[in-house]
Amino acid sequence: MVAEPGGPEDQKPQSDEARSAFSQPAGVGRSASPSEEDHPTSEFALPAGLTPEPQGSGGSSGTGSASGSGSASETTGSAFAPPLTYSARDSPAFTPAHGIPMIRLTKEAPWQDRMRTMLRMPVAERPAPEPVQKHDDAGPAVPRVLDLTLRIGELLLAGGEGAEDVEAAMFAVTRSYGLDRCEPTVTFTLLSISHQPSLVDDPVTASRTVRRRGTDYTRLAAVFRLIDDITTEEGEVSLEEAYRRLAEIRRNRHPYPGWVLTLAAGGLAGAASVLVGGGPVVFLIAALGAMLGDRLAWLCAGRGLPEFYQFVVAAMPPAALGVALTLTHWSDVRPSAVITGGLFALLPGRALVAGVQDGLTGYYITAAARLLEVMYFFIGIVAGVLLVLYGGLQLGAQLNPEERLISHDRPWLQILASMLLSLAFAILLQQDRSTVLAVTLNGGVAWVIFGAMARTGEISPVAATAVAAGLVGLFGQLFSRYRYTSSLPFITAAIGPLLPGSATYFGLLGIAQNELDRGLASLSTAVATAGAIAIGVNLGSEISRLFMRVPGAIGGANRRAAKRTRGF
Repeated sequence: MVAEPGGPEDQKPQSDEARSAFSQPAGVGRSASPSEEDHPTSEFALPAGLTPEPQGSGGSSGTGSASGSGSASETTGSAFAPPLTYSARDSPAFTPAHGIPMIRLTKEAPWQDRMRTMLRMPVAERPAPEPVQKHDDAGPAVPRVLDLTLRIGELLLAGGEGAEDVEAAMFAVTRSYGLDRCEPTVTFTLLSISHQPSLVDDPVTASRTVRRRGTDYTRLAAVFRLIDDITTEEGEVSLEEAYRRLAEIRRNRHPYPGWVLTLAAGGLAGAASVLVGGGPVVFLIAALGAMLGDRLAWLCAGRGLPEFYQFVVAAMPPAALGVALTLTHWSDVRPSAVITGGLFALLPGRALVAGVQDGLTGYYITAAARLLEVMYFFIGIVAGVLLVLYGGLQLGAQLNPEERLISHDRPWLQILASMLLSLAFAILLQQDRSTVLAVTLNGGVAWVIFGAMARTGEISPVAATAVAAGLVGLFGQLFSRYRYTSSLPFITAAIGPLLPGSATYFGLLGIAQNELDRGLASLSTAVATAGAIAIGVNLGSEISRLFMRVPGAIGGANRRAAKRTRGF
């Protein structure tokens, strides 16, 4: 059966595919409108039939009378003005026309402070990079720049730099070569960096693992000089030149041979024994024990043993010599000073300061890993000393936990001993010879402040240690800004005289004699002293930056903090 035209079948509505959702319904007349080519319109033009209200009528919802014929100045508004239908109660905040204050980096400030300011501000507020190093018209070689950045960060992290300083260095390299929107990430053993050219391009991510650490502050200072040359407009450092200098830094030999390091370990232990009341004989015996422990640790390292067992072995010779002196009944020799001096040469002050600094600056994963490493090293020292002390007690050694170590009538000798300890510590850290004198003086100043507060002023030793460490951090930052290098060479060795060697020894002795209350109390004092050293160093460094010219926002905005979580 064929339907006739005009029948019921022709009156049924069309399907959705046959008509447009925007077509006018049947029965609505169509008025002739000029073609779009004759009268082009803008997407910001007002729709036909809509007359906006004057700007002075606030609080209206935009549905006023359409009969008024306002002038062109009344009906034409700015593209950046809030819409007439805007309601502060029902709509999100409207961004003002002036936007967010622009940040300008002060070029006179060191690159460490400039890049730290960049890291501590939101990503949306960071200024665009100003490339310092030239490249061809095709742009920088992104994979090579990222690889160079990771290699530089690897050397810094392996040398003991804090996570924030490593990220600042990586940020400085990428921005100097013109890479914007780069995000470096540093953890305890992993470095990664991501670069996204634009919002529509795929990001490029590279990573590198730090598998081996070494203490060489001469190499660390050379890496800082390379970064300073890359970020300086006066010098032109191409990617090939940066790779060449980086290869020279990695192949560079240590400034001190092995026998000098062994003598430095002995000098450090001997000077520490003098600090706690030892004489010339105690100095020699403590130095001998530390040198034996150092050689045994080198032997274990050559055999591939982990560092934990190296610390266990290195802690045994000084403790064994102290127990041997007790068994021989020398009346004018203090065995406790010998053991304490050996502990000074083993306490991981460098890793402790770096771990606490990472925690205070917001890098909690790296801080937890560093502090866990410190705990393992400390347990190794405890195991080595306790094994010897238990053996000595079984042989009848009379170790006196009530023995006084510090003598108050030798201030000048102790100041010289503290300076010798800092000098030996600087050699063990493979510092540049030009920085040894400054760190030696810094260590002497730290001991003078500690002695004046703890001995003369009878202030709490923990508080005195914190103040002395704060001055060490302050002077270390000033020295590093003067030399345009890292602050670690001027800080780490200077805190050597403040390390809690005697509290650690008496804590271990109490545990060995089954006096757990006294032993744990002494170990708690050692832990509190170590924390005071680390916090004081970081606080002194932050205080020094308050008096320096650092970059900020236009209008004198204050320096941003690392975190502002307020506990949530």
